[in-house]
Amino acid sequence: MMRDIRKSTTEVIRAVLPIILVIVILEVGVLKVPPSALLQFLLGSGMVVLGIALFLSGVKAGLLPVGEAIGSELPARGSLALVVLGAFLFGFLATVAEPDVRVLAGMVDTVSRGGIPQEPLIVVIAVGVGFFVAVAVLRIIFAIPIAYLFAAGYGIVLLLAPFIPPDFLAIAFDAGGVTTGPLTVPVILALGVGVSAVLAGRSALADGFGLIGLASLGPILGVMVMGVVYS
Repeated sequence: MMRDIRKSTTEVIRAVLPIILVIVILEVGVLKVPPSALLQFLLGSGMVVLGIALFLSGVKAGLLPVGEAIGSELPARGSLALVVLGAFLFGFLATVAEPDVRVLAGMVDTVSRGGIPQEPLIVVIAVGVGFFVAVAVLRIIFAIPIAYLFAAGYGIVLLLAPFIPPDFLAIAFDAGGVTTGPLTVPVILALGVGVSAVLAGRSALADGFGLIGLASLGPILGVMVMGVVYS
């Protein structure tokens, strides 16, 4: 476990260090911030590095194995309804816990001064993700080409776009982006890989991936519908 934490910490430092150096150069050379503010930034950066490293270690040690185990166990039960329900709950709960989604919903609530409440927006996004994760799992089981689902989904988005209030249209596409966060992605990918692994003759690469792309469609359509209701 400690080895994984050290490895994750090294990877995070390599990824984050260039950003930290650029910000430090700008703060010292351009903004002329006081030493106390620079020290506060460095302390915060250290906490970010440690937090991300611990999170990645937790994902590798817990979330990925559990996601694959659930994904492989659900089809073995032989109940299609159980598979669909499990996939929906997996996507829904992972999205509710996703930090990126909460940041977006909180900012929308603040900017709109409560006109678009935080909690209903989170629920709409989570329901959209859960629905399309269930659809993606059904795609794996019935070997439906993913191109068909993408064409149908984005075709509906293009048809609805002219009738959606501009504010909600912008939020809808941002909502699709924030679902690809650090919590949702490993959980959903592990679920897809687990499901495809127990189906004979299926490729984990061809069938186990693509779920994130489909899942991002759910929030877009969900927020669009929410825009019609609120308008």
